[in-house]
Amino acid sequence: MKKVTFVLSLIVLASMLLSACGAPAPEPTEAPATEAPATEAPATEAPAPAWEAPEGALIAAPVDAAPTLDGVADDAAWANAQSVTVKVQKGFNEFTTEAELKAVYTADTVYFMLTYADPTESWFRSPWQKQEDGTWKQIKDPNDKGGDNNSVYEDKFAMIWNINNSIADFNEFGCQVACHDGENPDLKPYGNKYTANEGELGDIWHWKSVRNLNQIDDQYLDSTRFDAEKAKEAGRKSDAKDSGGYADNFASMPDPADATKTVADKSKPGFTSPNVDLTTGAPGYILDSEKVALDQAALDAMPVGSYLPGIIKSEIVGDRGQISAGWKWVDGKWTIEFSRALVTGSETDVQFSDLAAQYFFGLAIFENAQVRHAYPLGVNSLVFMPK
Repeated sequence: MKKVTFVLSLIVLASMLLSACGAPAPEPTEAPATEAPATEAPATEAPAPAWEAPEGALIAAPVDAAPTLDGVADDAAWANAQSVTVKVQKGFNEFTTEAELKAVYTADTVYFMLTYADPTESWFRSPWQKQEDGTWKQIKDPNDKGGDNNSVYEDKFAMIWNINNSIADFNEFGCQVACHDGENPDLKPYGNKYTANEGELGDIWHWKSVRNLNQIDDQYLDSTRFDAEKAKEAGRKSDAKDSGGYADNFASMPDPADATKTVADKSKPGFTSPNVDLTTGAPGYILDSEKVALDQAALDAMPVGSYLPGIIKSEIVGDRGQISAGWKWVDGKWTIEFSRALVTGSETDVQFSDLAAQYFFGLAIFENAQVRHAYPLGVNSLVFMPK
């Protein structure tokens, strides 16, 4: 009996111990590792390639302030503009020079600067001179057979632009594709200029140091062939104008066919100016705004040997006068600054309407020559640097 009681006591004691300690706690377990949700990197566009100009192109740089067109070229606009050098050669008497060109542009206008060495400022362009017998005679090149004056002329330059890339092969060979040397040698010693096919058009910018006033003559080139009666200039033509320009300094006389009208008297000059130097004929022209009519008594009173300019000029009004310019000749060097609207709307003008395009042009320089100009071998182009 005692033995049973002892066993029961042990069972009760064990139960009490288990109740006090409680059930063993489960061992902690780590949560399974989870990867962070994958995120895609934001898409990035490839950087735009840096703008590059075609090799050798004249680059028009954007500017905020336009240069002054005075032939001095000291404006800030030109300071950072890149230049290109164009060698021209084979002019009259083997005239050769290197022309430096710069260009800049604003929102609506493109500006150019052209400089080149020229040993003489040629302004003595076929003036009148009083003879010993009292008559007047225009001084001419004795070797000129017609339209080929190379001694008493003026300095000039010309650019020809390919309008809408219409002139075949121009963009590879330049304006030489429109030169036709040797045609009609009895009438045109230096040949003719015209494009090969109808519809091919070029824009001619023709600077004339004596005949132009604050402008460059705006002309154009088409496919017209030479005709002694109807088209002596072949494909070279002038843009339309309303008024102004230049004219020969001729006197006038009654028209033999109609006494109520007058015609040019090509035997003597008709005007002078307070600014004309009679001993030299400088400056080589008479401004229309300053011209003074001469009667026979005034002509007779001038000393023998007196000079009077052969040209009267004014600014051109109209399409032909859309290229503004200023120029100076200093120490054997011409500097010409000129500008034109990017877009004119004229069908005989090149339109710089696409600033991402490449515009091809040819250059010619005339050193005291009417037609025998120096020219480059090849073609040049203009591009616009993005803003």
